[in-house]
Amino acid sequence: MDIFSILLWIITIIFLIVSLLKDKERTITSMKMGRNMMKNMIGEIFAVLFIIGLMITLIPPESINTFMGDSNVILSTIGSAFVGSVTLIPAFVAFPLAKSLLDRGANVVPLVAFLTTLTMVGVVTFPLEKREFGLKFALIRNILSFGFAVVIALVMGGVI
Repeated sequence: MDIFSILLWIITIIFLIVSLLKDKERTITSMKMGRNMMKNMIGEIFAVLFIIGLMITLIPPESINTFMGDSNVILSTIGSAFVGSVTLIPAFVAFPLAKSLLDRGANVVPLVAFLTTLTMVGVVTFPLEKREFGLKFALIRNILSFGFAVVIALVMGGVI
């Protein structure tokens, strides 16, 4: 465990103790609520992680390296951005997936494009967004988000 994780654990324990001292009943009630929320989500989390593990197992590293590797960074970045735009994966699952892809030969720039569009662009949620905010707003927001996601990915490639 690295120093950052240790510090987070220490800070969490300190705040838990302070909360218990301040109002023991509310703290315990909150902890029970958190436990129940986790019970409700655990099945979905395992299902998504299983699917991602299955995908990583079935897709050969050569394919990942070809699509998201060093062959053509611009094309793989735009392709990864499109995949991220139409994929609906929770962020807490997307980050471990990105790490697995990185370990299997993917370039950082396409991975950043994938992750950024995953959270910023919503092709799957577009109908809902169009209904709630209007077609013009939804289109402009998604197009700008896609463009900025590619720019962010290219900038991150220069920084990293």
